[in-house]
Amino acid sequence: MTTMTITEIKKKIQTEEVSSKELEQFKQDTRKGVQKLVAQYEKNQTKKAALQAQFEEMKSFEYAAKRNGKQLIAGIDEAGRGPLAGPVVAGAVILPEDFYLEGLNDSKKLSLAKRELFFDYIKTHADYGVGIVDNEEIDRLNIYQATKLAMRRAVEDLEQTPDHLLVDAMELDAFPSQESIIKGDARSVSIAAASVVAKVTRDRYMSKIHQSYPMYEFASNQGYGTSDHLAALNNYGPSPYHRYSFSPVKEVRSGR
Repeated sequence: MTTMTITEIKKKIQTEEVSSKELEQFKQDTRKGVQKLVAQYEKNQTKKAALQAQFEEMKSFEYAAKRNGKQLIAGIDEAGRGPLAGPVVAGAVILPEDFYLEGLNDSKKLSLAKRELFFDYIKTHADYGVGIVDNEEIDRLNIYQATKLAMRRAVEDLEQTPDHLLVDAMELDAFPSQESIIKGDARSVSIAAASVVAKVTRDRYMSKIHQSYPMYEFASNQGYGTSDHLAALNNYGPSPYHRYSFSPVKEVRSGR
């Protein structure tokens, strides 16, 4: 049995710097507190292994592209196609070879705190670009064409020029080497990273314009048609950030 105190063992386990020999010693320790720490440690290690396996599985599209000779592979995703207000924002990300971010997934599946944390990590460790198409451009182009334009702008915003694109459920004009992947933000690490960049960028933008137009609750609804948003739209009419070509904004505007 180890001579370490339970507090010392807890600190060591929390650092995750536990050798297999030490773990075996802890398992032989009859103290209930130690056994509880060991059980929690093994549970956490199992979870980490599952997340690492998931991450590796989500690199399959990147691996396939590299087998075909591609080197700079950019994941592309957007945020904000459906809201009644605000821009559509696209993210583009080229991940380095050794990139690993535990728990990276579709941004909609992540908590706000985790998205913010992941966004900062991606900005620090990867090449990323952002493309924004505002509500006036959306009204002029239509949301489908505006989304493609945002994606092209995101690619152009990258420091490096990609030789292959992995795009979430879209096809972009004038890019000869690309693959459209349905639900790509949950199937490709590059697209998942791009989804985080797009969503966090857009959410921050909506929080900023909320300060000028708090009645619409843009900071909490991000421009989507919640009941409170629709009520404010009927009471105050559309803001300069609303999409006038979208129902019910179009109807409210024409009726005033």
